[in-house]
Amino acid sequence: MNSWTAARQLREQVVKLWERGDILASLLSDEPLFPKRLTLKVPTSAEITDRFDEVRAWVSELRAVPYLRVEMGEFRHRLFGTNSIPWSVWVDSREEACGCIGKIRLLNRFTRLVEETRLREPRLLPWLAKRPLRALELADDWQKLLLLVAWMELHPQPGCYLRQVDIPGIHSKFIEANRGVLAELLEMVLPVEAIDSSQIGISRFARRYGFLDKPLLVRFRILDPGYAPLIGGSARDITLDAESFAALDPAVTRVFMTENEINFLAFPAVAGAMVIFGAGYGFDALRHATWLNSRQLYYWGDIDTHGFAILDQLRSHFPHVESFLMDRGTLLAFEGQWGEEEKQTVRELPRLAREEQALYDELRDNRIRKQLRLEQERIGFGWVESVLSALGSNRV
Repeated sequence: MNSWTAARQLREQVVKLWERGDILASLLSDEPLFPKRLTLKVPTSAEITDRFDEVRAWVSELRAVPYLRVEMGEFRHRLFGTNSIPWSVWVDSREEACGCIGKIRLLNRFTRLVEETRLREPRLLPWLAKRPLRALELADDWQKLLLLVAWMELHPQPGCYLRQVDIPGIHSKFIEANRGVLAELLEMVLPVEAIDSSQIGISRFARRYGFLDKPLLVRFRILDPGYAPLIGGSARDITLDAESFAALDPAVTRVFMTENEINFLAFPAVAGAMVIFGAGYGFDALRHATWLNSRQLYYWGDIDTHGFAILDQLRSHFPHVESFLMDRGTLLAFEGQWGEEEKQTVRELPRLAREEQALYDELRDNRIRKQLRLEQERIGFGWVESVLSALGSNRV
């Protein structure tokens, strides 16, 4: 076995250039990539003497590789006289590189993408240079993407729903499926004033670029049977859009939040109280309800690392929220109901109270049991009622 660079290894070097996107990106670069010298390890003088036939076969193998230019140098040996041996191997062009690894068709396809983009939207050329392989994946849809970008340039902050974008052959499902790449493209062509920089993330694509978005909804139950929050209505399970919920300002003093629908539906009656369903990791629907700042807030989540992470995030909006049924006593009381948290979070949670932090540390460090969790729906309602009584809640 020898350490000389084999023909296969030369091709592998070219493959790496392709996989990094360097070959395609060179179409758009001011700094030429080709001709490109490949790494070549050659036999030593002793190896040529001792393994002359192997060296000769190796030379033949390298010189037979198509699309690569092998530069030969003279080697004088006292036994074999003057012979030629490869001193360097070169790839002279993109076409040669792609021919070497069977990518000519893809090179031609990318070249067409570049030409089309240069003609219709040259400001996107840097994106093609940065993400050429991603561009190839999108080649079948690239014309549609260019049409969408052009439409947005003509209609910045359009103030309509995605469904209302009127471009032949393009529907809202296509836009939603390509929000990630569209966001990258729009950032390169839209003026700053056409982008709401406060809206971050794919889920806020519509709002970031001025489309109308489906309203955020808040579902809640009034726990006091003597209070009807809506004029002329006696409903207790109510869903409002976030704006209407923010303007509600109900006559309650306590607000409970729970992640589980059955817990939400079965939450005991409590005087002057309401319960909200499903805060999760997103609290956009609640953040404009400033009246919550003057109410006692309680969050009831799972006793696991993510439950405490949600509590920590909720406190970034409402610092005074208290945890409910997320204590060590509740955890130990329902040992027979313990489950397993598949993927724990281990990050620091700076907004936890001391006892919450202690329990969170025990959970993430697996001190009680590995990946321990107690789901909120596994807590008996007798225990829920007793804790409500301990809070001084007036049961009705």
